[in-house]
Amino acid sequence: MSSKKFYALILLLAAALSACGTPAQEDGTSMASSVTFESPWARATDSAMTAVFGTLAATGDRDVHLVGATSPAAGRVEIHEIARGAGGVNTMQAKAGGITVPPGGSHELAPGGDHLMLMELTAPLRPGGDVEVTLAFEDGSTLPVTAQVRDFAGGDEEYSGDRHGHG
Repeated sequence: MSSKKFYALILLLAAALSACGTPAQEDGTSMASSVTFESPWARATDSAMTAVFGTLAATGDRDVHLVGATSPAAGRVEIHEIARGAGGVNTMQAKAGGITVPPGGSHELAPGGDHLMLMELTAPLRPGGDVEVTLAFEDGSTLPVTAQVRDFAGGDEEYSGDRHGHG
């Protein structure tokens, strides 16, 4: 291949990639544009992890599938659930498959239930502050949200060290 053809191919690929925006569903809407995250908040902490809560509401006519999240305040973010462990103790674990919200439906992220776990925090989160989180959906689209940091005692779950790196 001649260098002119090679550079033309590179320019064509660059143009094609720059034309790519947020992936769309068949009707032209992305999952991120078909969902709201209502009343997001995070639990204040001095430790290396905390949780983000709120309500996901699907506003479109298709399922919305949350598969992950990121935050500049955390080394990693995972979708978690609370499950009844041995001896009846509630324990936190990664939620396999993420969260699916049906069309017109909602899914609450709440203490003692499903939540986003911010792990390996880069600094303490103080009440009254904010934390930025970007939700990631199955179609590759993302939704940035700002969660208010609040004091909260806990949701009766076990936060000791375990195979998920807690503690």
